[in-house]
Amino acid sequence: PFRLRPIDVPILPPGSPDLKVLHVSDLHMTTTQPWKVRWVRSLADLNPDLVIDTGDNLAGHGAVAATLEALGPLLVRPGAFVPGSNDWFAPTKKNPARYLLSPNGDRRHYGERLPWGDLRNAFTDAGWLDLTHRRTTIEVRGLTVELAGVSDAHLFADHYERVAGPTKADVAIGLSHSPEPRVINAFADDGYSLVLSGHTHGGQLRVPGFGALVTNCGLDRKRARGLSRWPTGGYLHVSAGLGTSPFAPVRFAC
Repeated sequence: PFRLRPIDVPILPPGSPDLKVLHVSDLHMTTTQPWKVRWVRSLADLNPDLVIDTGDNLAGHGAVAATLEALGPLLVRPGAFVPGSNDWFAPTKKNPARYLLSPNGDRRHYGERLPWGDLRNAFTDAGWLDLTHRRTTIEVRGLTVELAGVSDAHLFADHYERVAGPTKADVAIGLSHSPEPRVINAFADDGYSLVLSGHTHGGQLRVPGFGALVTNCGLDRKRARGLSRWPTGGYLHVSAGLGTSPFAPVRFAC
């Protein structure tokens, strides 16, 4: 089952109204997942002030329509997004045990190109902000919110220098699909109070009492899911994700 995890992040100026941010990540949508479509659509009932999508929406060539059906009620809300590698490349068959042999995801396996451009254009046509190497400021509930993002750091496509610079907004949120420490450190150094990421799937597998086995990136295991204070400043939130590879449709304790 899918789970919505409400989390309070104490980053707003004193006396500010609450901001309700819905963080969605790693749908890995296929054409045959009506239960996932229904659940994601139901999130619109939360009436979020801002929707953040941190990538890996697709898991197949025909999945754009299903992804838009799932996110449709949320596209009328203010939103922003960055892509993940599985928005560009289809998943491939591989041994799931490779995550244990290469816990930082050092090996790369690319599938066929996916129609990311079609999904990106649909998002932006609906009014969502493409934060791929872009930095912008919006007004939400009377607060100045600065948003910035990078492309997928898992494939070393991040170019933080394109959005670098200190922030003076009421609240600043950074987006990176993969929570690579080099990117989070850069956001923290510029004064961003929160970074939102996905990618880890909570560790792919979790052992009760131990936690995540791997993160598939440079992040330490204890931060593989949920909210944590970042050592150099601000907070990191990592979504455990909503999807799986169609070749290994299983998560455990995630």
